[in-house]
Amino acid sequence: MVIDSGPIRGLQGNGVAAYKGIPFAAPPVGRLRWREPQAVQSWTGVRVATTFAPACLQRGVSMPGEPDPKTSEDCLYLNVWAPAGRSRAVRPVMVFIPGGGYTNGATSLPLYWGDRLARRGVVVVTLSYRLGPLGFLAHPELTAESPHQSSGNYGLMDQTAALTWVRRNIKTFGGDPARVTIFGQSAGAMSVSMLMASPLAQGLFQRAIGESGGLFEPLQLAPNYGLRVAERDGVAFAKSVGATSLAELRRLSGTQLLKGDLGRVSHPVIEPYALPLSPYGAFVTGRQTRVPILVGWNAEEARSLTDFSKVRAASFAEDIRKAFGPLPSALIDAYPHADDTQAIQGRADFERDLRFAWDNWSWARLQAAAGSPAYAYRFEHRPPFPAGSVRAGWGASHFAELWYVFDHLDQEQWRWTTSDRMLADAIAGYWVNFARSGDPNGPGLPTWPRFDATGGLILRLDDPIAAGLPPELATLKVLDEIYAQFRGASFGKVKTP
Repeated sequence: MVIDSGPIRGLQGNGVAAYKGIPFAAPPVGRLRWREPQAVQSWTGVRVATTFAPACLQRGVSMPGEPDPKTSEDCLYLNVWAPAGRSRAVRPVMVFIPGGGYTNGATSLPLYWGDRLARRGVVVVTLSYRLGPLGFLAHPELTAESPHQSSGNYGLMDQTAALTWVRRNIKTFGGDPARVTIFGQSAGAMSVSMLMASPLAQGLFQRAIGESGGLFEPLQLAPNYGLRVAERDGVAFAKSVGATSLAELRRLSGTQLLKGDLGRVSHPVIEPYALPLSPYGAFVTGRQTRVPILVGWNAEEARSLTDFSKVRAASFAEDIRKAFGPLPSALIDAYPHADDTQAIQGRADFERDLRFAWDNWSWARLQAAAGSPAYAYRFEHRPPFPAGSVRAGWGASHFAELWYVFDHLDQEQWRWTTSDRMLADAIAGYWVNFARSGDPNGPGLPTWPRFDATGGLILRLDDPIAAGLPPELATLKVLDEIYAQFRGASFGKVKTP
């Protein structure tokens, strides 16, 4: 097989062809550190694409219980799974963007392999992007040297470069460059929302799926996302690794950079080039990509992210403000916390709504209001996470839907039930149907209603699968009211002078 940079050879088995570790951009090292991704240098011999490339440099792992990946600063590679054999018909393409809070994540994680989805007749691509300070550092010297007078968002530009590669090359794998679905989970879903707002990504995809993530909160609550504040944070980060200039930063190894204050510089930046408007700003002004979307959240998101053992009713409000800043009492009081048991549930529900549910619910409302098809879900099923394992007690938590989306139950020797298997078959079927046509519905599946921006039904993914209103609708509306106060305008409206 020959792509635009040279011949490659992958592996075939069980009806699927797999190509791993394909470079989509030049190694972002040396003089290319903190620059836009550059073109791959072509090769002449056959490149063996049978093993995963190293993940991007990172601290920790994206999911508890995940093995530490091999990492490198040279990490701009992607992987492709496609139905084996030749076909005259081109197939829909699904491009997965992994999560990890912009600080970690690896496409080599078996959970993300695209083999099972490829057997359903789609071409699956998984991509890597620069993380932490290597992917999102803003700095005044970087801004000054940029032809766009901006810095940060190198990881977002990597994602765009990978999608550009897909447009140029995916037909070689039997994929349809005019039917590309981007899908991501957590920070990957936030990336999907940003790609919908980015002028660089316009026309590179025709559908979008966001699982448990989006970027729609008021920027008044996140001033560090603005370029000027992000640049100051970049200077502070440099000092945390002993550097006082960009030249000194570039002389440090990637491993040395990971020893700094990553929290300051591991997030997107609203800057003039890749992300001139926040996703919310782009959507309310009609500048987003107008494509069908499928978005949702999980019923117990925070169970895999937060230690609730120290939550107490007496310190409920104080603890939330310590963790999330000076939030209004009206928001905190919307979650009952009369005793410790109630406080634990209240904290879990609060974090689900604040960090995930409101964003995805709002994403669906905004795109539906713009006239584009939108479908929303709430994953409520509790996988059989083993007692005594790191995942015990997670329930329908953050990450939990991924085994079902990728149809990968058999990667784990857990006590899967008939209900688990039926749900995995249904969810994978919905996702693939959506990639084919922009509508998740299909034969043998419960009807998924199109979301109505004025009072939309969502699909509640459990046994049984059924449409209904979000159970947390009342608290989501409280968040709406609070956020409107910060913005100075009601939801979906632009503040007038």
